[in-house]
Amino acid sequence: MARAQFNAEVGASGEFVRQANRFTDRVTPHSTSPPGGGPDEQGRWPLEAGRYRLIWCRACPWAHRARIVRSLLGLEDVISLGTVDPIRDERGWRFALDPDGFDPVLGIGFLSEAYLATDPDYSGRVTVPALVDTVTQRVVSNDYPQLTLDFSTEWRRFHAPDAPDLYPVELRPQMDALMAEIHRDVNNGVYRCGFATSQQAYDEAYEALFARLDMLSERLTGQRYLMGDSITEADVRLFTTLVRFDVAYHGHFKCNRQKLTEMPVLWAYARDLFATPGFGETVDFDHIKRHYYATHRQINPTGIVPLGPDTSGWTTPHGRG
Repeated sequence: MARAQFNAEVGASGEFVRQANRFTDRVTPHSTSPPGGGPDEQGRWPLEAGRYRLIWCRACPWAHRARIVRSLLGLEDVISLGTVDPIRDERGWRFALDPDGFDPVLGIGFLSEAYLATDPDYSGRVTVPALVDTVTQRVVSNDYPQLTLDFSTEWRRFHAPDAPDLYPVELRPQMDALMAEIHRDVNNGVYRCGFATSQQAYDEAYEALFARLDMLSERLTGQRYLMGDSITEADVRLFTTLVRFDVAYHGHFKCNRQKLTEMPVLWAYARDLFATPGFGETVDFDHIKRHYYATHRQINPTGIVPLGPDTSGWTTPHGRG
């Protein structure tokens, strides 16, 4: 069997099996801890403006979700933002973009320092996004699916007056089911293609990916967004994969039945979101390409970063809405 990109995350048949999220505490107004305190007995941290720091990478789709949701909800002055370099080596995510290579709030050079301060025995892959407590410098959560939902629900008292409802109560059953399908076949599906170490695992992931994209395209033919007339969390989750599709997944991960630009409905939908405040300005195609092509050396041993594709089309009229 071929060598895996991450040896601990490959199944018996060569399929990519993403590691579980290690830190799953939550920030909530229901915490019984006092202000400035740590988690209560149920792992609930007190809700406080200015206390927590969101660590993200512009290249990472999972972290990109949190960055977009934070912006859409108007939480920029409530949750601070730290950005790691797109190039990750054996030491993990580093704060090389900051002066002297240290996060100015946490004072650490690598995100792994916060992971190990929280769990000295942690031996898994260090991931973003990570919500870090600036008081204790412990990682509260790297549970990316729950983190953004909590921004919408638990942090509601700090939302901007005109913030959208990204997780409407009445739509949650349908949304949860749809987001689970999108995660399995699309968000994680591109990784299941790219990190497969057997032909069978790759073939199965490829077929599931494009079957799901075809279904989503059909769904979006008759409505502007995935759940109707308003943007929801489901759109955020799909967008962060679509915006990386042509610059990374099509070539690097062998998701090459079609480019996004060759799927008319999804291409127009993605451009519609790109033009929406909170989306396009958070996209960095240079960071995306440099991360994928320069850090996945099992897939791209030379580390050469392609010059293309042309991304100017993202700002062309989308004709939706």
